[in-house]
Amino acid sequence: MRHVDFSPLYRSTVGFDRLFSMLDGLGQPEQAQAYPPYNIERTGENAYRITMAVAGFDENELSIESRANVLTVKAEKADETKESEGEFLYRGIAKRAFERRFQLADHVEVQNASLKNGLLHIDLLRNIPEAMKPRRIAIVSDVTDEPKQIEAQVTPAQVN
Repeated sequence: MRHVDFSPLYRSTVGFDRLFSMLDGLGQPEQAQAYPPYNIERTGENAYRITMAVAGFDENELSIESRANVLTVKAEKADETKESEGEFLYRGIAKRAFERRFQLADHVEVQNASLKNGLLHIDLLRNIPEAMKPRRIAIVSDVTDEPKQIEAQVTPAQVN
């Protein structure tokens, strides 16, 4: 059984604990596959990266889709001719198709994706709208204790 401990991330982030729990839970349900292996790392205050080991897959065989807070990574291996392959004595590099889903927290957007050295890197950014960001309210105190005059008294010179 594989379990990723996100507790160090819980201490330093607010609002993403649900994200990590869902990513861990959706990534490894009871009957789920362990393929392909992946990492989730925090790269900045509001930046995250999912890294998946996709050895043997090319850019045109991978598909990444983000819709309604669900990030889906799919891969289908293109058919290869038997002529180019020799006889395998052991095949440890998986070439099977897969589909991996990640549940994203609110306001998390996919920034970009890159494939390098058999690792697929998906960069995420939590972009909270200005209206939802906390704002600081200044506390103003009166320095004078004099009563404030609401209405002015009218003098006879002002009546004319």
